[in-house]
Amino acid sequence: MTWNLSGRYFENCTCEVVCPCTASLSLGADYDRCVVVLVFHVDAGEIEGVDVGGLTVAAVGDTPKVMTDGNWRLGMLIDATASEDQAAKLGAVFGGQLGGPMEGLAPLIGEMLGVERVEMVYTSQGGEHRLTLGDYGTVEISEVIPFGVETGKPARLVDIFHPANSELTIAKAGDTRISVFGLEPTLAGKSGFATNFAWSA
Repeated sequence: MTWNLSGRYFENCTCEVVCPCTASLSLGADYDRCVVVLVFHVDAGEIEGVDVGGLTVAAVGDTPKVMTDGNWRLGMLIDATASEDQAAKLGAVFGGQLGGPMEGLAPLIGEMLGVERVEMVYTSQGGEHRLTLGDYGTVEISEVIPFGVETGKPARLVDIFHPANSELTIAKAGDTRISVFGLEPTLAGKSGFATNFAWSA
């Protein structure tokens, strides 16, 4: 059992900018529930001999205010262009069955909402990140440039616990609108983050 993935990540949740859960899982969300979309675009990767480069996976979660309380409700969306073998391998990694960062989150999941194949269009350029999820909607965020920073570098959170990376760029959602797995959260204008990820097991 060997695999490695590297690529780009972004998320959008129902918390206000900046999401307190990301600073620490024990702080609690801004509201009684937090609905979040986690987007992973694999630039390069191989899972047990199967090439999965160029594919995208998105997880949609509905969690309690304090995420460490568990009982997350989670659904997974896998790129429709993936073959059956590729989809199965990605599902195993992102479901935590093959080890890696997602294995640590698996005990927090109380209900799986389903796994679906979806036509996806992913773009990431100049601090703008966007994923169209077929008929389910679009997730988009823009990185936040702090006032007075002449370098144009975005604000970041560092030294945090997060499955994607210990450093995240702070972002704000644009006109995100999704309806999937019975969830239709208000995400436009809310919290977002972006980073690169590199995993192996």
